[in-house]
Parts: sequence; C-alpha cells; structure tokens
Amino acid sequence: MRYNKTLVARFISRPNRFIAQVELEGKIETVHVKNTGRCKELLLPDSRVILSEADNPARKTRYDLIAVEKAGLGLVNIDSQAPNKVMAEWLAGQGYDYVQPEYAYGKSRIDFYMERGERKYLLEVKGCTLERDGIGYFPDVPTERGVRHIHELIRAKQEGYWCGVAFVIQMPKVKEVRPNVETHPAFGEAWREAVAAGVRMWFLGCEVKENALAVDERRVLAPI
Repeated sequence: MRYNKTLVARFISRPNRFIAQVELEGKIETVHVKNTGRCKELLLPDSRVILSEADNPARKTRYDLIAVEKAGLGLVNIDSQAPNKVMAEWLAGQGYDYVQPEYAYGKSRIDFYMERGERKYLLEVKGCTLERDGIGYFPDVPTERGVRHIHELIRAKQEGYWCGVAFVIQMPKVKEVRPNVETHPAFGEAWREAVAAGVRMWFLGCEVKENALAVDERRVLAPI
C-alpha cells in the first residue's frame, strides 16, 4: 500500500491518544495519530516522524502521523489501518479462489474469509509495532476484542474451517511475534489455547518506506 503525499517532521508531544504536536517546516502542527495504542517506546521527543496529508481538506487536522524512526531499528509504520490493506494486497497474490474482507462469524467480524477449492479459511489480522530485543510483541495495550476473536477462531476451527491469526509486522528486521503477557495475560492464554486447537499463527515482516508499506517475502513465516 502507498500513501499519496508524505512529509518528514519532528515529534514534540502527544497530548492524548488521538493527536500529537510536531514541528513541520519550522512551525508547530497538530496532527492526527493513526494508532490509539500507547507507542510510548516509539513516540519520543525529537523523533523523526512521517506524516501523510489527509484527503479531506475540511478536516480539523491536515496530517496523519503514520510512521516514526526508532533508534537501532529503523522506520516503524504505526498506521493501524495499514495491516488489513497490506494483507488484502498480499492475499490477492496467494492463489485463493475467493477472498472476502469483514466476514461475519458468530458475534464478531473476522478480517478475512477465503476459499481455495473445498477448503474454507478464516483469518484475523493484527498489526505489530512493539519490538524488544529484535522480537515483536502483541498487544501493546489490553485487547478484549482480540481475545474474543481468537475464541471465535477456535470455535470455527472445531467446525472445520482453516483458521489463522496473521501478524503484519510494521517494522524492519523483526521476523517473529510473541504474546505480550505482561500487558495482557488473557491474550497470552487465548494464544496458547488457539495454538493447541490448531489455529495457525502467521508472521509477515514488512518493508517500510516513508510512503509505502508492503510484505517482505523474505520475512514471511506463513503456511499457504
């Protein structure tokens, strides 16, 4: 996926989870943060950040904050809408007969339903921006919705679907994601239950650019 117009700025502060203050071309600008997670290890004062100009000129904030440079790692995309877009592009080239986003199952909407021949697939997508010592971790904030979706996938697996959780790793170098049990123990327990039930975990590393995000085929750990 690509962004139409991007600019480089300097991060100053984040008054709340929705907005940030940045310095852009010598002026202080209030921008929308496209991620409601904490991102405390990323959004540090004076960090180099990437902005995308909004399509709607009537918006209160003209720019979206979509990426930040992390020392020792590189550019990290924090756009929470990007993983599903990247996954849709990647799935289109994987030989499925049919791909449907936002598939209603149980009490949830699972991100993707696919078919190949007689086999039916359900795939939930999670973006990963939290890195420690070269390993990705999810979630960075508690996610009851994420736990509920995993339980739905466990049930679907029992009903004969192929089920998986795909972690789109929105940063360079990182190849693996682990459950962040320190932040949300219940998610770690749901992860263990899912793996025991046969739900597959996919890890898709990405190539991150200022104006683009795409799956890096060299860092894909995903059974086709």
